[in-house]
Amino acid sequence: MRRTTATVMMATWLASVAPAAAQLAPPVAVPVPAQTAPATVPMAPAVPLPTLTEAQATQLAALLGKDTMAQGLALTPPPAATAEARDALVREALDHARAVHAGRLDESDFQRDWGLRPPVYDPLPGFADAVKRDRIAAWFAALPPPYAGYDGLKQGLDRYRGIAASAGWPMLAAGPDLGFGATGARVVALRERLAVEDKDVATTGTTFDAPLVEAVRRAQRRYGLNPTGTVSTQTLAALNVPTAARVRQIMANMERWRWLPQDLPKDRIQVNIAAAVLTVFDGDAPVMSMRAVTGRPGDETPMLSSTIHSIVINPPWNVPTSIATKELWPKQKRDPGYFKRNGFRVIDGTRLQQVAGDQSALGRFKFDFDNAFSVYLHDTPSRAKFASFSRLASHGCVRLEKPADLAQLLLKGDPTWTPEAIDAAVAKGDTVRARLTKPVSVYLLYWTAFASGSGQMNFRDDPYGWDGTLAAKIEARSARQALASR
Repeated sequence: MRRTTATVMMATWLASVAPAAAQLAPPVAVPVPAQTAPATVPMAPAVPLPTLTEAQATQLAALLGKDTMAQGLALTPPPAATAEARDALVREALDHARAVHAGRLDESDFQRDWGLRPPVYDPLPGFADAVKRDRIAAWFAALPPPYAGYDGLKQGLDRYRGIAASAGWPMLAAGPDLGFGATGARVVALRERLAVEDKDVATTGTTFDAPLVEAVRRAQRRYGLNPTGTVSTQTLAALNVPTAARVRQIMANMERWRWLPQDLPKDRIQVNIAAAVLTVFDGDAPVMSMRAVTGRPGDETPMLSSTIHSIVINPPWNVPTSIATKELWPKQKRDPGYFKRNGFRVIDGTRLQQVAGDQSALGRFKFDFDNAFSVYLHDTPSRAKFASFSRLASHGCVRLEKPADLAQLLLKGDPTWTPEAIDAAVAKGDTVRARLTKPVSVYLLYWTAFASGSGQMNFRDDPYGWDGTLAAKIEARSARQALASR
């Protein structure tokens, strides 16, 4: 029996990437009182599979073949859909719709720290209506996530597939750092490599001149590296990532877009965990951006969505048990004055709390939002890391470069919390909670590939290995579906 598109769409995705081990959270058992009888839920009448006309079947088969590749559901074109077996074609269309609209993972496939879940989606009613009104093409067009970020990745996918089809880009040979004034064959190869992604790079010339310095800087910014203009180890490694790997990276990020709701709040805060950047949106337009420090590998910042409801000014730090046990108690044991010098007090003989003040690990501001991971956004007295281009260094919470600016923005319009009142509260040193009159949505997201406003693709490392893990999970689910369809 021919497999449906969704069962083969990822059968070869990331075959060269080793599956990363992932711990799945056990299902949570919800106790039900013994005396409570289960409620009777009226069942909605089942929607029958629609019957396609010959013209609709031909149209649907063509759309499936084209859209599977366009939406990044497969590395290579799947077996062509046929218009003859119409019931199978309808089921293939429904399978495709679920994959494009809500992703390809089952609930059990999600890691606990992938705290986003796509909304439940049943494509059959919409598809049946589209068949009835002969609007199948319009139904197809409405399936993908309705975001510019997704559209940018889709366009980038098409471009990078084209690059791969044209033999990709040349691999650069290792050697001494390349910088201004260098000459020779390695400079020629560098020009050819940069020109594949950057149309403004001249491919002729054997000298590392000023325009080439700027081209290298542009590439370094695209990869989230320090824009020195010199090609050293990190830059060489980024330039030598194979084209096929960049294609797979784009596909992984397109999948994560499908986990978001169809209507993102226009006023929101987004954190790109992989890039360690926070952006504030007002009316769907970015109005503030700042560097952040996110979780180091092993202490990953989770993906999640929530709502910031209040800001704690001069927050104390209630130290998590794991940090106290692994890091702080050993320091106190080696240096008996460590707790006192750093403002820690012992509560109930075991718990640690760092008092509010200049030494507090949370700085002067903590932004609270409900979540199952006990993470939050906060200030920090340690500012040096913000100057780094590698900023994955926290225990999972998100440290902010400009927390006072964010606090003033979120409290703007509240007569109780004018900028002067905020400054006075900070200076006084007492711990106070400022509740937002207008709570704001917050999204912690993991983007390792994204397009700029001009359409230029940007890439970041996959520090948590989540791209590879995602690919492995999709591969495993595709294999199970293929087995079940035999």
